[in-house]
Amino acid sequence: MMVASMARWAAIFGGFGGRSGRQDSNPIALLATIILAPLAAMLIQAAISRSREFAADRGAAQIVGSPYGLADALRKIEAAARQVPLDANPATAHLFIMKLFSARGMMAVFSTHPPTQQRVERLLQVT
Repeated sequence: MMVASMARWAAIFGGFGGRSGRQDSNPIALLATIILAPLAAMLIQAAISRSREFAADRGAAQIVGSPYGLADALRKIEAAARQVPLDANPATAHLFIMKLFSARGMMAVFSTHPPTQQRVERLLQVT
């Protein structure tokens, strides 16, 4: 994100030429950096969030001593969320226990929560 911000401000204030007036910057590379750096940061943030969900589930199962109760609770929460969907903003999805928005295909890469089925499968492997 910092690289994208620097590139944006450099583009606004005339590039990286400095006081010499020489322009060696490539506007296409600058534009690509401005667009791709935030996307890369979002992908990394989502991947870290998903791995932390798995780690939290594993830690909870170890504290309780059995993963079966948590697995059942996750299934029940998922079933309840399908029956009564929440009217939530996608910007606050990371604050919820479950994945509120169904992301399929490439959009699943940006999801902050892993699918419930994957969480349950990994929980049951803890035993």
